Amino acid sequence: MTQVAESQSHVEAIEGSAPPPQRPWLPAALAVASGVVVLGLLMVLWFGIQQRERGTVGEVSVPLRTAPDFQLGLFDDGTFRLANELSQGRPVLVNFWASWCGPCVDEAPVLEAGWQRYRDLVSFVGVDVQDTDADALAFIQKFHVSYPNGAGNSGPTSIAYGMRGVPESYFVARDGRIVRKWNGALSTAGLERFLNEVINLRAVAQ
Repeated sequence: MTQVAESQSHVEAIEGSAPPPQRPWLPAALAVASGVVVLGLLMVLWFGIQQRERGTVGEVSVPLRTAPDFQLGLFDDGTFRLANELSQGRPVLVNFWASWCGPCVDEAPVLEAGWQRYRDLVSFVGVDVQDTDADALAFIQKFHVSYPNGAGNSGPTSIAYGMRGVPESYFVARDGRIVRKWNGALSTAGLERFLNEVINLRAVAQ
């Protein structure tokens, strides 16, 4: 009987014990953390959109240096490798873009029309950054973009090229030199001028 009484007293003591301490600060901390993440994404978005207003649209002077090689996972499940395109004796246009970018909307028809005219002479590749695959694919479908585009490995690629915002384009000669860099949306005249330049440099690189 003594043991039973002691057991009952022990159970009552447990049932009557205070609940584990609460953490009233936890929801607030999670809300702050979420806010920081959202703020960071909004800052990236704002940076890309403000490229034109910052006066950074236009040709950027860059030294004639070798373009960093990269491998990009494409939206059609293929793979683009810069070195492979250059090894075939083709200059390459590398264009960084995003579906949420206003100037990219203006540029998309220009790039697609340029691709249709120059596809036998120059390789095009679009590197989609800071985006979702669903939004990027909707953008590609809307503007009937048919040249290779992808987002796989886009982060390291944009870092290697020192990308500062979207859209941003690099014109790479067949020997791997970056001949021109353009910030902002390309016009038809500008695109043709730079493409003809890298095409005509083929004889110099041989």
